[in-house]
Amino acid sequence: MKVLIFTFGTRGDVDPYAALADRLALAGHEAVLAAPEAYRDTLAPGVSFDPIATEMDAVMRAGMAGLSGPAQALTMARRMSAAMRVSLEEQWAVAQRVEPTVIVSHPKALAGFHIAERQNVPFVASLPLPFLTPTADFPVPFLPRPLPGDLNRLTYEFNRFTAMAYGGMINRFRRERLGLGRMSRVSDYLHGPDGARVPVLYPFSRHVVPVPPDYPATAHVTGYWFRERAEVWHPPAELEAFLAGGRPAVYVGFGSMGFGAKATERGRVVLGALREAGVRAVVARGWGALEADSSEDVMVVDHVPHDWLFPRVSAVVHHGGSGTTAAGLRAGRPTLICPVLGDQPFWGRRVHELGAGPQPLPLRRARVPSLAERIRDLVGDPAYAAAAARVAEGIAAEDGTGRAVAVLEQIAAAHSPTRREHGAA
Repeated sequence: MKVLIFTFGTRGDVDPYAALADRLALAGHEAVLAAPEAYRDTLAPGVSFDPIATEMDAVMRAGMAGLSGPAQALTMARRMSAAMRVSLEEQWAVAQRVEPTVIVSHPKALAGFHIAERQNVPFVASLPLPFLTPTADFPVPFLPRPLPGDLNRLTYEFNRFTAMAYGGMINRFRRERLGLGRMSRVSDYLHGPDGARVPVLYPFSRHVVPVPPDYPATAHVTGYWFRERAEVWHPPAELEAFLAGGRPAVYVGFGSMGFGAKATERGRVVLGALREAGVRAVVARGWGALEADSSEDVMVVDHVPHDWLFPRVSAVVHHGGSGTTAAGLRAGRPTLICPVLGDQPFWGRRVHELGAGPQPLPLRRARVPSLAERIRDLVGDPAYAAAAARVAEGIAAEDGTGRAVAVLEQIAAAHSPTRREHGAA
C-alpha cells in the first residue's frame, strides 16, 4: 500500500498519525505523513513527510497563546479561514505527487474525503475520540453530560457542521481544482459518493471507552497508536536531578490551552495549589497555558515528551486532551483532568468513571483551595493509582497500530483498481 495521511491540530492530533505511519513503514508499506512543518522532525526513519497547513498551524499557535477576548477570536477565525484555503491546495498538490492507494485523514484536514473521490481510492476517516459514529451510549463528546439514548444519537448531527460552515469553500475546491460536482451543505461526510459508510479508525482503547454495541462494522476501535520506535530525547541534567532528588513529583500542564491573557493568573493558582497541597511538581508551560518560575519544589519546563516523563512522576494533572490522557493512562498514573473545552470534559468523565482519578475540575473554576484539595485527593487515595494501573495493563495488551494496519490492508484489498474517467492526475 501507499498510504497518504493528512492531519492537522495540536500534538495530540499529530502524534498518533506519526505512530501509524511508523508502523506502516515497519510493515513494508509506503507511508507519507502530511502535517504542519513543525512536526517534520518527529518522524521515524522510513516515513516520508510533506508539509501542509503550516500557515494554519502558525495562526493557531499565535491565537492560542494570545487569545484574550471576542475581538481576537474573530480575527483568528478570519485568518484561519484564509489559511484553510491554502491548506486545501497543499493537500491536493501532495496527493498528486504521492498518488496514494489509500487516504487516511483527520477531519480537521478537510480535503482528504474529496481528494479520495477524485483519485478513486479508498478514504478512511480517523479521529482519536468517538466523535464520528452515532451511538445511543453517549452523546457527541463535546456535550457536557449523557442524554437519553435516542437523543445521544441525534447529537451526532453536529458532524454536518463542517459542510454548513465551510461548504462554499469546499465546493469551490471540488469544482475548480478537482473537477467534481458540488456537495450538499448539510453533508455529514460519513458516507461516500455511493452512499456507503466511510470506514473510521479510532485510535483509543476499549479499556478507556468500551465499544458501543450499536457501532457498525465500519467503525474500528483499534487501541491507542503509540510509536514503535520511541523518540530519542535527552533530558536536561537539572530535570533528572529534580526527579531523583526528593519526594515523588506530580506533573501539571495544560498543553495548548493557552489563552495568554490568563497565563499569569493560572500560574499563580497552580503554584499556590501545589504549595498548599504540599507536593513537588514538574510544571509545563505549554503554548502559553501558564507562566511560572521554578523553585525548590517546582521545576518549570517548556516541553518534555510525555512517554519519558509520565512514568517518572506519581500522578498527572492536565487539561484532558486525548493524547495527554492516553499517555497518562498508559503510564498507569492517577489523573486529575481540568478541562477547558471540546472533548476534554468527556475524557475527564471517563477517567473518573474508571476510578483512575477524582471528579474533574474545570480549569476556569480552579482556585488555589479547590485545586489543592483535588491534588491532595489525587495523590492521597491509593484507589486511584490501583485503578490507573489496571487500565494500563489493558492498554499494554493492545496493538493499536498493528490493528490499524491490518484494517487498512483489508480496505485496500477490497477496493477495485478501476479508475474514473478523469483519472488521478
